[in-house]
Amino acid sequence: MTQSDQRKKILQAALLPIAQNMLEVESIIANEVKSAVSQVHDIASYITQAGGKRMRPALLILMARALGADEHKAAYLGAVIEILHTATLMHDDVVDEGLMRRGRPTANAKWGNPQAVLVGDFLYTRSFQMMVKTGNLRVMQALSDAANRLSEGEVLQLKNAHNPDVDEASYFAVIERKTACLFVAAAGMAAAISPATQAQEAACREYALRLGNAFQIADDILDYAGNAQATGKALGADLREGKVTLPLLYAMQKADESDRRLIREAVQAGHGDFQAIEAVIEKTGTLKRSLATAHDQVRLGKEAIEQLPGGLFRDSLIKFLTLAVDRDF
Repeated sequence: MTQSDQRKKILQAALLPIAQNMLEVESIIANEVKSAVSQVHDIASYITQAGGKRMRPALLILMARALGADEHKAAYLGAVIEILHTATLMHDDVVDEGLMRRGRPTANAKWGNPQAVLVGDFLYTRSFQMMVKTGNLRVMQALSDAANRLSEGEVLQLKNAHNPDVDEASYFAVIERKTACLFVAAAGMAAAISPATQAQEAACREYALRLGNAFQIADDILDYAGNAQATGKALGADLREGKVTLPLLYAMQKADESDRRLIREAVQAGHGDFQAIEAVIEKTGTLKRSLATAHDQVRLGKEAIEQLPGGLFRDSLIKFLTLAVDRDF
């Protein structure tokens, strides 16, 4: 068994306590993306059935059950947040001109940008229709706040594109909006349907923020050190899009003038000698430094989640944190 297979088995074990809930999530998603317009249904089904880690619904359900919430309400909200997440991916692929997602062509590559944008809009609005059905204002607040911050994150990322002078604070400002905010929304929604105290809700939100940050840093590391078949994405995509992610940012801090110029020119142009840049990243040890930063986020997340009641679900949340970083998929 490969190391990747071992990690996937550990993840499956962590999610075993909510396995039936996750099946319920899949069933709800399949039902909710139906449309009388055949192409809408075809594209929505194509993208939602493409796999994916389902981390956001899993997080929501684990937290909700750790806090004593109704598991069926949690599964429904898990489907809501996954549908919204999928909508953001469709729009993201259009903005980034992405061609591969989850190991197969993106919706925009297969059907074109107009269809991808409009079906992304369909999924966005469907998630809000589902949210309204809950009648829970705290759920609505958590998800609408996240949708707003996601839009801010997308604009910030576009503003920072092809700018080699992006600093660490700017990097975290983007990932906290583009990635972590949906994890935080999942935590807020879990608390909204449970008898959680204010302190417990704050702890859940802190855990989710750290999980989201750690997850995105790990994703950014995999863009330079991953396996395209395992990740389902082409390596070097961030560099081609002019994104200065943490490994590249750290490399520029430690590289000599010649190597720094090589990276800066590649970021500005959106292309360059990827192998030479990989060599600079290796030489400066910035993947290890990036991984250490991700593990700092994991440590903070573990400290926060200790405020939840002990048991199977909290144990799974702790495993979840570690697996967000120690993965190759």
